[in-house]
Amino acid sequence: MSMRAPLARVRGHGSAKEGAHHWWAQRLSAIALVPLFLWFVASVASVGSADYATAVAWIGSPWNSALLVLLIGAIFYHAQLGMQVVFEDYISTHWLQVTGIILVRFLALLLAAVSIIAVLRTAWGS
Repeated sequence: MSMRAPLARVRGHGSAKEGAHHWWAQRLSAIALVPLFLWFVASVASVGSADYATAVAWIGSPWNSALLVLLIGAIFYHAQLGMQVVFEDYISTHWLQVTGIILVRFLALLLAAVSIIAVLRTAWGS
């Protein structure tokens, strides 16, 4: 039996007032990924057997390069949100949670930036 008051027992375990924003961000990024991914699969199916020059010309199209950049951004953003939930739910040590979330965010940002730069360099012919 605890001698602590009920408020003291629950303090620090209540709502952080951030769950709704995170939930909406994850759902909206998932909704954005559906048409982008369908477009990507259909495009790769049509360009998949083409030669290198045709693939570079396809990426060089302004619409295709813009949609590729949006797809890359949405994928890495959605993945980072999902990994954050995994760390928060399954890692009980606070410093490991924070370290994992920071590393995942940094890695997602780094990989997204490298991928977007690769698309833009290919599109602009550098």
